[in-house]
Amino acid sequence: MSRLDPLPIDLHAALSERFAFFEKTLGFVPNSLLTMQRKPKLVDAFIQFSAAVYDPDGEVDLGFKRLVAHVASSAAGCQYCKAHTAVSAKRHGIPVEKLEDVWNYRSSEHYSEAERVALDFALAAASQPNDVTDELFQSLKAHWSEEAIVEMLAVIGLFGFFNRWNDSLATPLEAEPLETAEEHLSKSGWQAGKHLS
Repeated sequence: MSRLDPLPIDLHAALSERFAFFEKTLGFVPNSLLTMQRKPKLVDAFIQFSAAVYDPDGEVDLGFKRLVAHVASSAAGCQYCKAHTAVSAKRHGIPVEKLEDVWNYRSSEHYSEAERVALDFALAAASQPNDVTDELFQSLKAHWSEEAIVEMLAVIGLFGFFNRWNDSLATPLEAEPLETAEEHLSKSGWQAGKHLS
C-alpha cells in the first residue's frame, strides 16, 4: 500500500504540459510524479533534469540508457523502477530478447563488450557502498568516451533518486509497467508479487 497516494493528474494546471510529455512518451504519467506534485517546483526541476539526462543528442543510445537504469535500479532493489525502465527500454528500441537476457549480459550474445562493461559500471556505481574500482573505470574508458561515461553516470544518479523516492513511498506501480515486468523480467530479477501496488 502506498505511503502517500498519487494526486490527481489535473491538480496543477502549470504541470499539464510536463505531464503531457509523459503521456506521449510512456502512455501514462508515472505515479512517482503524481506523488511528487505536492511540491510542483520539485516536479518541474526533476523533469528538467530527466530531459538533460535523456538528451537525444547524447552519445549513448536512449534505449541502452534505460538498461543502465534497469541494472542500477536492480542494485538498489527498486521493483517500481525496474518495471519502468523495462517499459522505457522497449519503447526506445531495445529488443525483447535483449531485455529478457539483461542479467546474462556478461555472456549473452545480445551484448557487446562495451555494453557489458557499462552494465558492470552501472551495477557497481549503484551499489552501497559504491563498488567502482580503478580497474573497472579503466575498462570503461577503453570502450566509452568521457562524455558517454558522464551520460551513463547521470542516468545512475537520476535513478538513485528515483529508487529511494519510490521505495520510501511505496509508490504504486501502474498497469503497463507491471504487465511488462511480469511478461519479460522473470529472468532478470523481477520478483512477481513483490512489486509495489
